[in-house]
Parts: sequence; structure tokens; C-alpha cells
Amino acid sequence: MPKVPVMQAVVDVLKSEGVDVTFGCPGAAILPLYAAMEDSGIKHLIVRHEEGATHMADGWARTNGNVGVAIGTSGPAGTNMITGLYTAQADSIPILCITGQAVSTKLHQEAFQAVDIVDIAKPVTKWAVQVKEAAQAPWIFREAFRIARSGRPGPVLIDLPLDVQKQEIEWDPALDAPLPIPAVEPHLPRVERALDLLLEADRPLILAGGGVILGDAHEQVRELAELLGVPVQITLMGKGSFPEDHELFAGMTGIQTSQRYGNQSFLEADLVLALGARFGDRHTGALDTYRGERKFIHVDIEPTQIGKVFGPDLGIVSDTRLFLDALIDAARKRNAKKDYSEWVSRVGVLKQTLTRPDDYDTVPIKAPRVYREINQIFPPEAYFVTAIGLYQIWGGQFQTAHLPRHYQVCGQAGPLGWEIPAAIGVKSAEPDAEVVAVVGDYGFQFLVEELAVAAQYNVPFVIIMLNNEYLGLIRQAEGDAFGMKTEVDIHYDEYGTDNVKIMEAYGCSGRRVFEPGDLAETIEWARKEAVATSRPVLVEVMIEREANTARGIRIDAMIEPEPVPNA
Repeated sequence: MPKVPVMQAVVDVLKSEGVDVTFGCPGAAILPLYAAMEDSGIKHLIVRHEEGATHMADGWARTNGNVGVAIGTSGPAGTNMITGLYTAQADSIPILCITGQAVSTKLHQEAFQAVDIVDIAKPVTKWAVQVKEAAQAPWIFREAFRIARSGRPGPVLIDLPLDVQKQEIEWDPALDAPLPIPAVEPHLPRVERALDLLLEADRPLILAGGGVILGDAHEQVRELAELLGVPVQITLMGKGSFPEDHELFAGMTGIQTSQRYGNQSFLEADLVLALGARFGDRHTGALDTYRGERKFIHVDIEPTQIGKVFGPDLGIVSDTRLFLDALIDAARKRNAKKDYSEWVSRVGVLKQTLTRPDDYDTVPIKAPRVYREINQIFPPEAYFVTAIGLYQIWGGQFQTAHLPRHYQVCGQAGPLGWEIPAAIGVKSAEPDAEVVAVVGDYGFQFLVEELAVAAQYNVPFVIIMLNNEYLGLIRQAEGDAFGMKTEVDIHYDEYGTDNVKIMEAYGCSGRRVFEPGDLAETIEWARKEAVATSRPVLVEVMIEREANTARGIRIDAMIEPEPVPNA
């Protein structure tokens, strides 16, 4: 077997695992890997901050389901990646962070930029490991990809000392292949019991969580729903797993991202079949109200997720798609039928009556109007990324999504600044797709430097900014809990930071909108401008400064900031 540089073997592994683009920042401690990548055919985008690299890898992975790769040198490069690792872990996204490291013999001597990144990363990864022997490297990388993809997906980190990177090993890529991923199949008696519980219920709901999207089970959800005639709700992470214009769509339950009819449908349900959902606190609110007298079936690929928030009536450890295949098969074999038409009709009435308006024509612009325009202008095939703030809540309440992986949100960790690098990752995975980042004015500036990456590599997308010149979500929380507005106002001069000029400084373009009647024309301009310039384009929407979202601590007692019908 021939001898090759060990980093050449690593690059061979990356390519065979389906990695065609990486995001990173070179430095002295990682240069042997970059040398091996130089003529590999793997595209590389040089980022302006290592956190940006992790979020790009995250967006890439969310789009195609593969493992995204971020690369950094030693020391602060690794520590800058921690937020991205945490975000990926929280949302079950498979990414691989590769960090350079000082030479092995200097790690105990406080060498330049030497830090124990493995121990730092362990709490926010599925696996963090340092390669100590060169011959281990290709096998550690294979195992990292296997772990990232297996069970509940998630991030991994591999630390590479410089001296290890410089060695040679025996290696033949023709004899190598990815490690198999074990299937997590359901226990069939539990599948049969789940069907029993569904047929015993009078008002059942299917709850599609993020695991439906990660498990590519959206078609099975629709098949089951239509087979049995059971309404379907989604969680925020499950948005796009079921078409929102479907007769059986029953909205979203929650104390932030939710619809009024979604909460009421949930409250009237007597059984919930939860698929790949983790029962996050912003979804459930007060658990006594959420649980009520209804029964729960919880299906999850990760055993320790079941019972973590509350004990379900039936727990099933399984890949969501394999479970649904088995459940559909069981239902067909039994010729299982029950008339849920009265329940479906009731959900339909709630959808028509318990709504929130979005057709405002007032100035300043009200945020729901922005999402009305988004829903009317962009096709279902467009990809959206959005992060944390009032705009995430408005998006969950007002924006529609019909396709899996096309509505991407950092749901649990909620790092500010996620959208711009995530959009670059999405566009890198699907170069021909239309990509839109919906951002707030504050978070926009956290990783705004990654606009340079998009400009340098001709990565076009539209940015729609809701600008209230406030830390809007924190202002709302301060007002609710403390009756104050402390250190949340970021307004100065005419309208604070000139975000259009920021875009222009990076070689991009943008326009500011004050009138609701100008929204559609400006968004259409941005779509065309992004294609024409092959760069990001900003639509900055100046919304009312002290707008609030619907919110609460219980799903049966929401505070509505605006008048709503049938209140």
C-alpha cells in the first residue's frame, strides 16, 4: 500500500463522504490540511470569522442533509466555533469542525494559540477528539461522519496537532468507504399500540417536529394523515414538513411561534402523536395546561429524549420514517378506518375564525404586513433562513412554508447573526435556488462581515430586514416582567445605523422602505438585483418601533397585542 501525506488521506475521506465545499479560515496550525485541499476539487470559502464558518456549514447541512464542514486554525479559531457547535447540537444538525493545534510536544508548555479545544467542545458536540497518531486520522474522520449522521444527528470536532498533520501513512482510497449507519427500527408491538391509541381517540393530532424533516419523513406524514383523516400540526423546527394550505393542516401550538387556531385545536385534541419533537418550552408553555387530559405518543430516534420533559403514554424509539412506514402498513393491514370528519371540520372552522390580521396599511409599517408580502411574492421553492428575535416569532405566526428544509431557523440556541452565513451555506448547497434571509436590525450586525464572503464568491440572496431600532424581543420581555425599557434602544441620528451604506461598503446594494405600499415593488427589485449583481441585496423595512408579538406563559392565555376577530 503506498505512503501518502496523512492530510491527503483526510481529504480523500471528505470527498468520499460527499463534501464538495468547506468553509474556513487558514492559519499556521492547519496549513498541511489546506495544502492537501488545494487541488482536491473541494471548493473552499474563506470566512471573516470562524463562527461564520460554522453557521455556513450548518446552513449547508440543513439544506442537503449531509455533514457540513468548517475549518479553523488553533486557539481562538476553535473557541470562536463553539457557538456554531452549540447551535448545531441544539437543532440536531450534522456538522464537522476541524481545528489545527500546536505540535504535540508543546501542548503542556502553553504554546502559542494552544488550547484544550477538545474539552471545551465536549459539552456542545456528540464527539470531540484529538488525533494523536497519524495512522488514526482517516478512521477518526470516518467515525466522525458516522457519529454526526447516526441517531439524533449533531456536530463533531476533530483537533489536529501540526506535527501529526505533517506525517505520512499507508493509504489506498480505492479500498475505503463510509462506515454504515445503523437503522433505528421501531418495535412492532409498540407500533400496533400506537395505532390502537389513534383509533381510540376522537380528536387526534399528528405533531410533526424537526425529526420529520431530518428523517425525510414528510411524505409519510402526509400519507398517514390522509389515510386516517387526522389533522397535522407542526413545531417551529418542523415548519415545512406539511403543506400549510392542506385541508388537514392545523397550525402551530406555542406561547410565541403559534397561531390562535393552532393553540385552540391543540387544547381540544384528546391525543397527540408527536414525531421527532422535543417539547421545547416555547412550544409547550406551562406543562399542566399543555398536557391536560390528552394522551401523548412520543416517537424519537434518541431514546433519552423520551420522558425528558414529561412521560408520554407511549414512547417509541425509532427513526420517524421507519415508524411511519410501519404504522401505515399496520393501518392498511387492519383496514383501519374511523370517521374524524367532525373533528377535521371543527379544525377548519377554527382556522377560519381564530386568525390574526396581516393586511395593515398603516405607517410606520406593521411587521405582519411584511410577511403578507413575503407569502405572496416568493414561490414555495424559495429557501428562507431566520434567527432569533421578534421577527422569528412573527415569522412563525405569519409566514407560510410548504416544503421541508426550505424554512430554516436556529430554533433552540438562537445565535444572533446566524442568517447571513447560513444563507451562504444554503446557496452553496443549492446554487440555483432562491435564498432569502429574514433578519433583525440588531442581529444583522453580529456577523455582517460575512457579506464580504458572499460578495467575493458571488453568492446572491435577498435580505429582508425588519428594523425597529430596538432590541425588540428584550424590550418586550423587560416591559412584561419589569415594566422597564433599559439598554434596549439602539436608535440614534435619523434612523440609527445606515444599513444600506453597510451593504454598499461590502460591494452590495440595498433600499430602505417606509411605506407598506412600496414593499412589493422593492422586494421584486431586490430579487432581480441579486440575480443581476450575483451578490446579496438588502430590503430594509422600517417598522413601528415598539411593536409586540402575541405571547404568554400558557397556550390557553395568550396576550394579543392587536385587536383580533372572535376574541
